[in-house]
Amino acid sequence: MNTYIEQNKDRFLDELFDFLRIPSVSADSKFQPDMLRAAEFVKEKLLAAGLDKAEICPTAGHPIVYAEKIVDASLPTILVYGHYDVQPADPYELWDSPPFEPTIKVTKNHPDGAIFARGSCDDKGQIYMHVKAIEMMLAQGGLPCNVKIMFEGEEEVGSENLGVFVKANKEKLAADLILISDTSIIANDIPSVETGLRGLTYMEVAVTGPNRDLHSGVYGGAVANPVNVLCQMIASMHDADGKVTIKGFYDKVAELSQAERDDLESAPFDLEEYKKDLDIAEVAGEKGYTTRERASIRPTLDVNGIWGGYTGEGSKTVLPSKAFAKISMRLVPDQDWEEIADLFEAHFKAIAPPTVKVEVTRHHGGQPYVTPTDSAGYKAAVLALEEAFGKKPVPTRGGGSIPIVALFEQELGLKSILLGFGLDSDALHSPNEHYGLFNFFKGIETIPLFFKHYAELMK
Repeated sequence: MNTYIEQNKDRFLDELFDFLRIPSVSADSKFQPDMLRAAEFVKEKLLAAGLDKAEICPTAGHPIVYAEKIVDASLPTILVYGHYDVQPADPYELWDSPPFEPTIKVTKNHPDGAIFARGSCDDKGQIYMHVKAIEMMLAQGGLPCNVKIMFEGEEEVGSENLGVFVKANKEKLAADLILISDTSIIANDIPSVETGLRGLTYMEVAVTGPNRDLHSGVYGGAVANPVNVLCQMIASMHDADGKVTIKGFYDKVAELSQAERDDLESAPFDLEEYKKDLDIAEVAGEKGYTTRERASIRPTLDVNGIWGGYTGEGSKTVLPSKAFAKISMRLVPDQDWEEIADLFEAHFKAIAPPTVKVEVTRHHGGQPYVTPTDSAGYKAAVLALEEAFGKKPVPTRGGGSIPIVALFEQELGLKSILLGFGLDSDALHSPNEHYGLFNFFKGIETIPLFFKHYAELMK
């Protein structure tokens, strides 16, 4: 471990814990004051790290924290992006420790300990690596590149206002590359660089039957039950081979060559360990693809939530008037999220029986993204990880989405490098989210190496 990290690791952790204690949940308006507190915390820590200026930029929603340090206009500039907002912690009762009171525990994948808290990995722990890495570089001789920071508070709800901010501040955000740590590595002894992300289309549907809840004995069997109908409609959206049945859904899917598929499959993967970790007897998905391919290079459709009728304690024999579901689709190149939203809406309305009325609401989305592996940024990431971990990293495709990445390329003309340090097993978006101490400190160690190698490659 770097001497500076060793000397300051307790302080680094104390600061991160203070950050994690702020419940910056962007999806719930009751946490609005905490969102502002989190933004102010980040601003203060960026100034303390040695950046020349840091500011809180208001938006129509949650604010963006911007900061910069321009050491020499002739040097390349790295724009670091991340987010300080977190997913809701519900259901709280499934957490083994309070979600906003960080706790260190030993786990199978983190024998040195992991920080259990909402946002520890996604993305507070990972953006705080950058804050401390910049502090360390400035304390140990200075930055080899100019740096700009843009941390938003709406990534978990679609980044709608970040797009507006980017379009209005192109000169302010001018850079050579965007660096993002909101992804993962294969394992703590197998570093990796994600070469792409899936896009996202997020929808909500409502199915309405009778004009009021009905007695299931008096009306059951004579009037359509919206919950039953919704379940039937959802079930029909996959065929027996696991393919999505929406017409046109696969029309623009970019198929990888067998050589590309073989390259992605070269990374170590233990299917039995994967099933054991999830406590499942068997995997599922689209026929003709491996488990890793299904979770990275293939598009999907999944129900994220479904509700209707009586769900309280005890029983209530009711035939509900309404049923609802939230449905997301992960997309791959060259699918367009808005086109897929249109196809979904048309399909959902077309398959609805005349016994119900349906309403489809479009929430948010983002385009898929692929990083070129011949760029200076990607080469710098490979060199930095190889130096920090002692072995060459493996290229991977991420299954998740960072909707703003494609917009960065469209509006700023910049490619993004996905240099994350979490593990897929860190329970992101789930109860008991955690982030390894090894990963946190290894990120702080690796980021300056990326700056060094990028500056050298850009000479």
